[in-house]
Amino acid sequence: MTNVADKIIVALDVATAEEAVRLVNRLRDRISRFKVGLQLYTAAGPDVVREIGKTGAKIFLDLKLHDIPNTVAGAVASATKLGVDMLTIHLSGGDAMIRAAVDNANQELTILGVTVLTSINEETLGSIGVTEDIEKQVARLAMLGVQCGVGGLVASPREATTLRNKIPDHVKIVTPGIRPAWATAGDQKRTTTPRAALDAGADYLVIGRPIVADPDPAAAVQRVIAEIES
Repeated sequence: MTNVADKIIVALDVATAEEAVRLVNRLRDRISRFKVGLQLYTAAGPDVVREIGKTGAKIFLDLKLHDIPNTVAGAVASATKLGVDMLTIHLSGGDAMIRAAVDNANQELTILGVTVLTSINEETLGSIGVTEDIEKQVARLAMLGVQCGVGGLVASPREATTLRNKIPDHVKIVTPGIRPAWATAGDQKRTTTPRAALDAGADYLVIGRPIVADPDPAAAVQRVIAEIES
């Protein structure tokens, strides 16, 4: 695989385990890591994670845990048994919850802290009582996560440069909201192209609909790689 392909995480935003496994098998020779999110996990449960794991693919379990520390600790411990290598929590859960997640992860599992969802804009923040602008809120939550030991951060590519300049090099930046030049933004409000996100300091790009919804997902992956390399 090329270095560029290793930076792409394909989001398996599909309704069934069969669709997910079929997609992984179609892309496995190009893509090494796939994201299992709430839609698929709710539909198919941990069994789909096990089935994908049998292909040799790495799995990013994107459940965005946000609960009392004890509950999150138990969920993280369960995730380690599934063999996933990335798991998300909401940093807005606070320091005790974050530390509970980090303390219950093994060496193979990276806890990723979600800062501010890419579907949120400043109007949305204001409606829930956050008066700071998005960039300050992202930075505040990111630094809390780093202080509590997370191994990576999930943030819009538009904040990646700011974060890269503030956080240690070993803390990875994972960016959703990636839209190739030829794709529509959909419900994402803070998006950018794959190349721009990498240039801003992102380590991994989460790409879902532009690939998954394409009639030929493998060709879509190649288009994304070609766009980055150009």
